[in-house]
Amino acid sequence: MQNETKNKKAGILAASLSIVSLGLGGLVTATGQEKSKSGVVIVEGSYYCNTKALNATERARHKQLTEKLLAKRRETVETAKGYEFQYTPEDVSVAEVAEWVVAEGKCCPFFDFHIDLENHGSLVCLRLTGGDGIKAFIRSEFGLQAAG
Repeated sequence: MQNETKNKKAGILAASLSIVSLGLGGLVTATGQEKSKSGVVIVEGSYYCNTKALNATERARHKQLTEKLLAKRRETVETAKGYEFQYTPEDVSVAEVAEWVVAEGKCCPFFDFHIDLENHGSLVCLRLTGGDGIKAFIRSEFGLQAAG
């Protein structure tokens, strides 16, 4: 009887942990910051990501676009206030960058976004800027090395 009760409790605990890990699977970001139950991640003091700002469909599309933007970067340029990511229009369209910006702006409202089409339409640029400390945050979240 005691073994049966222990097994039942162990089963309930295992099931509970599974539900928690599935339901809150994104509790830690790639850089190790923890999220609160509200879905807000505090990063670098004043910077936070609201992971509940997007619904499941929007999150899936945003993830797809993020992976594409990271993979198709032609060049990354450090600027005085942030970073610029450069793409060829054949690889990434202005519309895709704009779609990414709309979603990213919902979950990370502290970014200032700049989209440019330069060099007679042959260069798509996405510039991320913001307040003090934004460059360190961008490096952390986008896997960039500090200049130096």
